[in-house]
Amino acid sequence: MKLGCIADDFTGGTDLANNLVRAGMRTVQVIGVPEGTAPDCDAVVVALKSRTAPVDEAVAQSLAAARWLREQGATQIYFKVCSTFDSTPQGNIGPVTEALMDALGAGFVVITPAFPENGRTIFKGHLFVGDMLLSDSPMKHHPLTPMTDANLVRVMQAQLDPARGRRVGLIDHRIVARGAEAIAQRIAALRAEGVAMAVVDGVADEDLRTLARAAAALPLVVAGSGLAIGIPALHGLQPDAHAARLPPAGGTRAVVSGSCSAATNAQVAHFLAAGGEGFAIDPLQLAAGRDLAADALAWARPRLGAAPVLVFATAEPAAVRTVQQQLGAGPAGALVERALSRIALGLVEAGVGQLVVAGGETSGACVQALHITQLRIGPQIDPGVPWCHAATPARPAGLHLALKSGNFGGADFFHRAFELQ
Repeated sequence: MKLGCIADDFTGGTDLANNLVRAGMRTVQVIGVPEGTAPDCDAVVVALKSRTAPVDEAVAQSLAAARWLREQGATQIYFKVCSTFDSTPQGNIGPVTEALMDALGAGFVVITPAFPENGRTIFKGHLFVGDMLLSDSPMKHHPLTPMTDANLVRVMQAQLDPARGRRVGLIDHRIVARGAEAIAQRIAALRAEGVAMAVVDGVADEDLRTLARAAAALPLVVAGSGLAIGIPALHGLQPDAHAARLPPAGGTRAVVSGSCSAATNAQVAHFLAAGGEGFAIDPLQLAAGRDLAADALAWARPRLGAAPVLVFATAEPAAVRTVQQQLGAGPAGALVERALSRIALGLVEAGVGQLVVAGGETSGACVQALHITQLRIGPQIDPGVPWCHAATPARPAGLHLALKSGNFGGADFFHRAFELQ
Protein backbone atom coordinates (compact mmCIF):
# COMPACT_ATOMS: atom_id res chain seq x y z
CA MET A 1 0.00 0.00 0.00
CA LYS A 2 1.35 3.40 -0.98
CA LEU A 3 -1.28 5.64 0.63
CA GLY A 4 -3.74 5.24 3.50
CA CYS A 5 -6.83 7.46 3.49
CA ILE A 6 -9.52 8.22 6.06
CA ALA A 7 -12.71 9.88 4.79
CA ASP A 8 -15.21 11.44 7.18
CA ASP A 9 -18.19 10.35 5.11
CA PHE A 10 -18.97 7.83 2.38
CA THR A 11 -19.46 10.24 -0.53
CA GLY A 12 -16.20 11.91 0.44
CA GLY A 13 -14.54 8.54 0.30
CA THR A 14 -15.67 7.84 -3.26
CA ASP A 15 -14.78 11.42 -4.24
CA LEU A 16 -11.20 10.88 -3.06
CA ALA A 17 -10.95 7.38 -4.52
CA ASN A 18 -12.23 8.72 -7.84
CA ASN A 19 -9.36 11.22 -8.12
CA LEU A 20 -6.77 8.61 -7.14
CA VAL A 21 -8.10 6.16 -9.73
CA ARG A 22 -8.20 8.81 -12.46
CA ALA A 23 -4.53 9.50 -11.79
CA GLY A 24 -3.62 5.82 -12.11
CA MET A 25 -3.71 4.53 -8.53
CA ARG A 26 -5.43 1.19 -7.94
CA THR A 27 -7.78 2.10 -5.12
CA VAL A 28 -10.23 0.21 -2.93
CA GLN A 29 -12.75 1.90 -0.66
CA VAL A 30 -13.76 0.02 2.47
CA ILE A 31 -16.71 0.88 4.69
CA GLY A 32 -15.64 1.26 8.27
CA VAL A 33 -12.39 -0.03 9.74
CA PRO A 34 -11.77 -3.48 8.26
CA GLU A 35 -10.29 -6.54 9.89
CA GLY A 36 -7.43 -8.59 8.53
CA THR A 37 -5.08 -7.58 5.76
CA ALA A 38 -5.60 -4.97 3.06
CA PRO A 39 -6.57 -5.97 -0.49
CA ASP A 40 -3.93 -5.86 -3.23
CA CYS A 41 -3.97 -2.20 -4.30
CA ASP A 42 -1.99 1.04 -4.21
CA ALA A 43 -4.33 2.93 -1.89
CA VAL A 44 -7.11 2.13 0.55
CA VAL A 45 -9.79 4.66 1.51
CA VAL A 46 -11.43 3.87 4.85
CA ALA A 47 -14.83 5.58 4.67
CA LEU A 48 -16.35 6.51 8.02
CA LYS A 49 -19.68 8.07 8.95
CA SER A 50 -17.98 10.50 11.30
CA ARG A 51 -18.48 13.99 9.89
CA THR A 52 -21.40 14.83 12.17
CA ALA A 53 -20.88 12.10 14.79
CA PRO A 54 -20.14 13.06 18.42
CA VAL A 55 -16.55 14.28 18.67
CA ASP A 56 -15.32 11.38 20.84
CA GLU A 57 -16.83 8.86 18.43
CA ALA A 58 -15.33 10.55 15.37
CA VAL A 59 -11.90 10.65 17.01
CA ALA A 60 -12.04 6.99 18.08
CA GLN A 61 -13.09 5.80 14.61
CA SER A 62 -10.41 7.86 12.89
CA LEU A 63 -7.66 6.64 15.22
CA ALA A 64 -8.72 3.03 14.65
CA ALA A 65 -8.59 3.58 10.88
CA ALA A 66 -5.13 5.16 11.13
CA ARG A 67 -3.82 2.26 13.19
CA TRP A 68 -5.06 -0.30 10.66
CA LEU A 69 -3.67 1.65 7.70
CA ARG A 70 -0.26 2.00 9.35
CA GLU A 71 -0.25 -1.72 10.11
CA GLN A 72 -0.80 -2.36 6.39
CA GLY A 73 2.27 -0.31 5.51
CA ALA A 74 0.89 3.15 4.74
CA THR A 75 3.57 5.76 5.39
CA GLN A 76 1.30 8.75 4.80
CA ILE A 77 -2.25 9.21 6.09
CA TYR A 78 -4.64 11.40 4.09
CA PHE A 79 -7.53 12.70 6.23
CA LYS A 80 -10.19 13.55 3.65
CA VAL A 81 -12.65 16.30 4.60
CA CYS A 82 -15.40 17.95 2.59
CA SER A 83 -14.41 20.51 -0.04
CA THR A 84 -16.69 22.99 1.75
CA PHE A 85 -14.98 22.14 5.07
CA ASP A 86 -18.29 21.04 6.60
CA SER A 87 -18.01 21.22 10.37
CA THR A 88 -19.30 23.03 13.42
CA PRO A 89 -17.31 25.32 15.75
CA GLN A 90 -16.65 22.19 17.86
CA GLY A 91 -15.42 20.00 15.00
CA ASN A 92 -15.05 17.37 13.89
CA ILE A 93 -12.16 18.38 11.61
CA GLY A 94 -10.06 20.04 14.29
CA PRO A 95 -10.35 17.37 17.02
CA VAL A 96 -9.73 14.51 14.58
CA THR A 97 -6.72 16.29 13.08
CA GLU A 98 -5.16 16.86 16.49
CA ALA A 99 -5.75 13.26 17.54
CA LEU A 100 -4.17 11.97 14.32
CA MET A 101 -1.20 14.32 14.75
CA ASP A 102 -0.59 12.92 18.23
CA ALA A 103 -0.96 9.31 17.09
CA LEU A 104 1.28 9.69 14.04
CA GLY A 105 3.87 11.96 15.63
CA ALA A 106 3.12 14.62 13.02
CA GLY A 107 4.84 17.87 13.85
CA PHE A 108 3.17 19.79 11.04
CA VAL A 109 0.07 19.38 8.86
CA VAL A 110 -1.04 21.09 5.66
CA ILE A 111 -4.77 21.72 5.19
CA THR A 112 -6.43 22.37 1.83
CA PRO A 113 -9.99 21.50 0.81
CA ALA A 114 -9.32 23.15 -2.57
CA PHE A 115 -10.71 21.31 -5.62
CA PRO A 116 -10.59 23.83 -8.52
CA GLU A 117 -12.08 21.36 -11.02
CA ASN A 118 -15.23 21.38 -8.90
CA GLY A 119 -15.24 25.11 -8.20
CA ARG A 120 -13.60 25.00 -4.76
CA THR A 121 -10.65 27.39 -4.48
CA ILE A 122 -8.75 28.98 -1.61
CA PHE A 123 -7.30 32.49 -1.84
CA LYS A 124 -5.53 34.11 1.11
CA GLY A 125 -7.00 31.43 3.33
CA HIS A 126 -10.60 32.09 2.26
CA LEU A 127 -12.64 29.30 0.67
CA PHE A 128 -14.66 30.08 -2.43
CA VAL A 129 -17.53 28.00 -3.83
CA GLY A 130 -17.57 28.98 -7.46
CA ASP A 131 -17.41 32.78 -7.43
CA MET A 132 -18.84 33.11 -3.92
CA LEU A 133 -17.19 33.09 -0.56
CA LEU A 134 -18.20 29.99 1.39
CA SER A 135 -20.04 32.23 3.85
CA ASP A 136 -22.15 33.70 1.03
CA SER A 137 -22.89 30.35 -0.60
CA PRO A 138 -25.89 28.10 0.07
CA MET A 139 -23.68 26.25 2.58
CA LYS A 140 -24.61 28.93 5.10
CA HIS A 141 -28.02 27.20 5.24
CA HIS A 142 -26.72 23.63 5.66
CA PRO A 143 -29.07 21.88 8.13
CA LEU A 144 -26.28 20.17 10.12
CA THR A 145 -23.08 22.12 9.45
CA PRO A 146 -23.91 25.69 8.42
CA MET A 147 -20.75 27.39 7.18
CA THR A 148 -20.88 31.11 7.96
CA ASP A 149 -17.15 31.94 7.91
CA ALA A 150 -14.98 31.57 4.79
CA ASN A 151 -11.69 32.20 6.63
CA LEU A 152 -10.37 28.66 7.08
CA VAL A 153 -7.51 29.74 9.32
CA ARG A 154 -10.06 31.15 11.74
CA VAL A 155 -12.46 28.21 11.34
CA MET A 156 -9.74 25.66 12.03
CA GLN A 157 -8.23 27.56 14.95
CA ALA A 158 -11.62 27.71 16.66
CA GLN A 159 -11.87 23.90 16.59
CA LEU A 160 -8.49 23.20 18.24
CA ASP A 161 -7.99 22.37 21.89
CA PRO A 162 -6.58 25.51 23.60
CA ALA A 163 -4.81 23.31 26.13
CA ARG A 164 -2.64 21.81 23.39
CA GLY A 165 -1.60 25.25 22.20
CA ARG A 166 -1.46 24.47 18.49
CA ARG A 167 -1.69 27.46 16.13
CA VAL A 168 -2.86 27.61 12.51
CA GLY A 169 -0.96 29.58 9.87
CA LEU A 170 -1.28 30.30 6.15
CA ILE A 171 0.74 29.37 3.07
CA ASP A 172 -0.62 31.79 0.50
CA HIS A 173 -0.81 31.67 -3.28
CA ARG A 174 2.37 33.68 -3.81
CA ILE A 175 4.44 31.03 -2.03
CA VAL A 176 2.62 28.17 -3.77
CA ALA A 177 3.33 29.78 -7.16
CA ARG A 178 7.06 29.67 -6.41
CA GLY A 179 7.06 25.88 -6.18
CA ALA A 180 7.46 22.96 -3.79
CA GLU A 181 10.76 24.16 -2.35
CA ALA A 182 9.21 27.52 -1.43
CA ILE A 183 6.37 25.71 0.33
CA ALA A 184 8.88 23.55 2.23
CA GLN A 185 10.76 26.69 3.32
CA ARG A 186 7.51 28.30 4.49
CA ILE A 187 6.65 25.17 6.48
CA ALA A 188 10.05 25.30 8.17
CA ALA A 189 9.58 28.99 9.01
CA LEU A 190 6.11 28.40 10.45
CA ARG A 191 7.36 25.50 12.56
CA ALA A 192 10.13 27.72 13.91
CA GLU A 193 7.42 30.19 14.97
CA GLY A 194 5.55 27.45 16.83
CA VAL A 195 2.83 27.00 14.20
CA ALA A 196 1.67 23.37 13.87
CA MET A 197 -0.58 23.46 10.81
CA ALA A 198 -1.30 25.71 7.86
CA VAL A 199 -4.14 26.31 5.43
CA VAL A 200 -2.69 26.30 1.90
CA ASP A 201 -4.09 28.38 -0.95
CA GLY A 202 -5.11 26.60 -4.14
CA VAL A 203 -6.60 28.35 -7.16
CA ALA A 204 -5.62 25.89 -9.91
CA ASP A 205 -4.93 22.18 -10.24
CA GLU A 206 -1.21 22.82 -10.61
CA ASP A 207 -1.18 24.37 -7.12
CA LEU A 208 -2.34 21.02 -5.72
CA ARG A 209 0.30 19.07 -7.64
CA THR A 210 2.93 21.44 -6.27
CA LEU A 211 1.64 20.98 -2.73
CA ALA A 212 1.58 17.20 -3.11
CA ARG A 213 5.29 17.27 -3.93
CA ALA A 214 6.04 19.57 -1.00
CA ALA A 215 4.03 17.45 1.45
CA ALA A 216 5.28 14.04 0.27
CA ALA A 217 7.30 13.41 3.43
CA LEU A 218 4.64 14.58 5.90
CA PRO A 219 3.02 11.70 7.83
CA LEU A 220 -0.41 13.42 7.72
CA VAL A 221 -2.23 15.70 5.28
CA VAL A 222 -5.75 17.12 5.68
CA ALA A 223 -7.51 17.87 2.42
CA GLY A 224 -10.52 17.57 0.19
CA SER A 225 -10.14 15.23 -2.75
CA GLY A 226 -8.26 17.76 -4.88
CA LEU A 227 -4.81 17.10 -3.40
CA ALA A 228 -5.12 13.48 -4.56
CA ILE A 229 -4.54 14.45 -8.19
CA GLY A 230 -0.87 15.07 -7.44
CA ILE A 231 -0.05 12.01 -5.32
CA PRO A 232 -0.03 9.03 -7.76
CA ALA A 233 2.66 10.65 -9.93
CA LEU A 234 4.94 10.79 -6.89
CA HIS A 235 4.87 6.97 -6.94
CA GLY A 236 5.60 6.73 -10.67
CA LEU A 237 1.96 6.09 -11.61
CA GLN A 238 0.17 7.49 -14.65
CA PRO A 239 -3.53 7.64 -15.67
CA ASP A 240 -4.75 4.23 -16.80
CA ALA A 241 -8.28 3.52 -18.05
CA HIS A 242 -8.05 -0.07 -16.79
CA ALA A 243 -7.98 1.21 -13.20
CA ALA A 244 -11.62 2.35 -13.56
CA ARG A 245 -13.08 -0.67 -15.35
CA LEU A 246 -16.18 -2.22 -13.72
CA PRO A 247 -18.27 -5.32 -14.51
CA PRO A 248 -21.22 -4.72 -16.88
CA ALA A 249 -24.23 -3.00 -15.33
CA GLY A 250 -27.56 -4.75 -14.98
CA GLY A 251 -30.91 -4.45 -13.25
CA THR A 252 -33.31 -1.53 -13.07
CA ARG A 253 -32.47 2.05 -12.10
CA ALA A 254 -33.32 4.30 -9.17
CA VAL A 255 -32.25 7.44 -7.32
CA VAL A 256 -32.55 8.00 -3.56
CA SER A 257 -31.95 11.62 -2.54
CA GLY A 258 -31.69 12.98 0.97
CA SER A 259 -29.46 16.01 0.46
CA CYS A 260 -31.05 19.45 0.76
CA SER A 261 -28.16 21.30 -0.88
CA ALA A 262 -28.79 23.85 -3.63
CA ALA A 263 -27.16 21.53 -6.19
CA THR A 264 -29.34 18.54 -5.28
CA ASN A 265 -32.49 20.67 -5.18
CA ALA A 266 -31.69 21.70 -8.76
CA GLN A 267 -31.10 18.06 -9.74
CA VAL A 268 -34.42 16.92 -8.28
CA ALA A 269 -36.24 19.78 -10.02
CA HIS A 270 -34.56 19.00 -13.35
CA PHE A 271 -35.37 15.29 -13.08
CA LEU A 272 -39.06 15.95 -12.42
CA ALA A 273 -39.33 18.70 -15.05
CA ALA A 274 -37.85 16.33 -17.64
CA GLY A 275 -40.68 13.86 -17.00
CA GLY A 276 -39.05 11.64 -14.39
CA GLU A 277 -41.30 10.06 -11.78
CA GLY A 278 -40.68 10.90 -8.13
CA PHE A 279 -42.01 10.14 -4.66
CA ALA A 280 -41.50 12.74 -1.92
CA ILE A 281 -40.70 11.82 1.69
CA ASP A 282 -42.16 14.28 4.22
CA PRO A 283 -40.37 14.19 7.62
CA LEU A 284 -43.46 15.53 9.39
CA GLN A 285 -45.51 12.59 8.11
CA LEU A 286 -42.76 10.23 9.24
CA ALA A 287 -42.87 11.81 12.69
CA ALA A 288 -46.64 11.36 12.73
CA GLY A 289 -46.18 7.62 12.29
CA ARG A 290 -46.88 7.12 8.60
CA ASP A 291 -44.79 4.33 7.06
CA LEU A 292 -43.60 6.27 4.03
CA ALA A 293 -40.86 3.73 3.33
CA ALA A 294 -43.48 1.07 2.66
CA ASP A 295 -45.56 3.56 0.66
CA ALA A 296 -42.56 4.57 -1.46
CA LEU A 297 -41.64 0.97 -2.23
CA ALA A 298 -45.23 0.11 -3.14
CA TRP A 299 -45.21 3.13 -5.48
CA ALA A 300 -41.82 2.30 -7.00
CA ARG A 301 -42.05 -1.44 -7.68
CA PRO A 302 -44.50 -1.30 -10.62
CA ARG A 303 -42.55 1.64 -12.11
CA LEU A 304 -39.10 0.01 -12.14
CA GLY A 305 -37.84 -0.40 -15.68
CA ALA A 306 -35.46 1.22 -18.15
CA ALA A 307 -36.19 4.72 -16.83
CA PRO A 308 -34.96 5.59 -13.32
CA VAL A 309 -37.39 6.40 -10.51
CA LEU A 310 -36.65 8.95 -7.78
CA VAL A 311 -37.47 8.83 -4.07
CA PHE A 312 -36.47 12.07 -2.35
CA ALA A 313 -36.55 13.97 0.90
CA THR A 314 -34.73 16.90 -0.73
CA ALA A 315 -36.36 20.24 0.15
CA GLU A 316 -35.69 23.97 -0.01
CA PRO A 317 -34.08 25.74 3.00
CA ALA A 318 -37.36 27.26 4.23
CA ALA A 319 -39.05 23.86 4.33
CA VAL A 320 -36.04 22.35 6.10
CA ARG A 321 -36.15 25.08 8.76
CA THR A 322 -39.83 24.45 9.37
CA VAL A 323 -39.19 20.74 9.93
CA GLN A 324 -36.23 21.40 12.20
CA GLN A 325 -38.21 23.89 14.28
CA GLN A 326 -40.88 21.26 14.89
CA LEU A 327 -38.75 18.13 15.23
CA GLY A 328 -35.19 19.30 15.89
CA ALA A 329 -32.36 18.99 13.37
CA GLY A 330 -30.95 15.72 14.74
CA PRO A 331 -34.24 13.82 15.13
CA ALA A 332 -35.48 15.01 11.71
CA GLY A 333 -32.29 13.88 10.01
CA ALA A 334 -32.38 10.50 11.73
CA LEU A 335 -36.01 9.93 10.72
CA VAL A 336 -35.22 10.64 7.07
CA GLU A 337 -32.05 8.53 7.07
CA ARG A 338 -33.87 5.51 8.47
CA ALA A 339 -36.66 5.80 5.91
CA LEU A 340 -34.36 6.33 2.91
CA SER A 341 -32.05 3.49 3.93
CA ARG A 342 -35.04 1.11 4.15
CA ILE A 343 -36.16 2.31 0.73
CA ALA A 344 -32.71 1.81 -0.82
CA LEU A 345 -32.59 -1.75 0.53
CA GLY A 346 -36.11 -2.47 -0.68
CA LEU A 347 -35.37 -1.11 -4.16
CA VAL A 348 -32.30 -3.29 -4.57
CA GLU A 349 -34.23 -6.32 -3.34
CA ALA A 350 -36.86 -5.46 -5.97
CA GLY A 351 -34.32 -5.64 -8.79
CA VAL A 352 -32.54 -2.27 -8.88
CA GLY A 353 -28.99 -2.88 -10.03
CA GLN A 354 -28.00 0.73 -10.70
CA LEU A 355 -28.55 3.09 -7.78
CA VAL A 356 -27.63 6.75 -7.29
CA VAL A 357 -27.69 8.07 -3.71
CA ALA A 358 -27.47 11.83 -3.12
CA GLY A 359 -26.18 13.22 0.17
CA GLY A 360 -23.34 12.21 2.47
CA GLU A 361 -25.42 11.22 5.49
CA THR A 362 -27.98 9.49 3.26
CA SER A 363 -25.23 7.58 1.46
CA GLY A 364 -23.80 6.40 4.76
CA ALA A 365 -27.17 5.15 5.96
CA CYS A 366 -27.95 3.40 2.66
CA VAL A 367 -24.56 1.70 2.39
CA GLN A 368 -24.90 0.40 5.93
CA ALA A 369 -28.44 -0.87 5.28
CA LEU A 370 -27.17 -2.72 2.20
CA HIS A 371 -24.34 -4.28 4.27
CA ILE A 372 -21.73 -3.08 1.77
CA THR A 373 -18.18 -3.41 3.08
CA GLN A 374 -16.09 -2.60 0.01
CA LEU A 375 -16.45 -0.52 -3.16
CA ARG A 376 -14.59 -0.91 -6.42
CA ILE A 377 -14.14 2.53 -8.02
CA GLY A 378 -15.15 2.99 -11.64
CA PRO A 379 -15.50 5.78 -14.21
CA GLN A 380 -16.29 9.38 -13.26
CA ILE A 381 -19.78 10.75 -13.87
CA ASP A 382 -19.04 14.31 -12.75
CA PRO A 383 -16.00 15.67 -10.89
CA GLY A 384 -15.91 13.93 -7.53
CA VAL A 385 -18.59 11.33 -8.32
CA PRO A 386 -17.73 7.94 -9.86
CA TRP A 387 -19.75 4.84 -10.50
CA CYS A 388 -18.74 2.08 -8.10
CA HIS A 389 -19.38 -1.65 -7.91
CA ALA A 390 -20.22 -3.39 -4.66
CA ALA A 391 -21.24 -6.79 -3.37
CA THR A 392 -24.40 -6.80 -1.26
CA PRO A 393 -26.57 -9.62 0.10
CA ALA A 394 -29.57 -7.83 -1.45
CA ARG A 395 -28.10 -8.35 -4.93
CA PRO A 396 -25.65 -11.25 -5.19
CA ALA A 397 -24.81 -10.32 -8.81
CA GLY A 398 -23.39 -7.01 -7.58
CA LEU A 399 -24.69 -3.46 -7.47
CA HIS A 400 -23.57 -0.43 -9.48
CA LEU A 401 -23.69 2.45 -7.02
CA ALA A 402 -22.99 6.19 -7.25
CA LEU A 403 -22.65 8.06 -3.95
CA LYS A 404 -23.04 11.76 -4.71
CA SER A 405 -22.08 14.53 -2.33
CA GLY A 406 -25.01 16.92 -2.03
CA ASN A 407 -23.03 19.82 -3.47
CA PHE A 408 -21.68 17.97 -6.52
CA GLY A 409 -22.95 17.39 -10.03
CA GLY A 410 -24.72 19.35 -12.75
CA ALA A 411 -28.47 19.88 -12.88
CA ASP A 412 -28.96 16.90 -15.22
CA PHE A 413 -26.88 14.54 -13.06
CA PHE A 414 -29.65 12.04 -12.27
CA HIS A 415 -30.31 11.37 -15.95
CA ARG A 416 -26.75 11.64 -17.23
CA ALA A 417 -25.37 9.19 -14.68
CA PHE A 418 -27.35 6.36 -16.25
CA GLU A 419 -26.39 7.36 -19.78
CA LEU A 420 -22.81 6.35 -18.91
CA GLN A 421 -23.85 2.79 -18.04
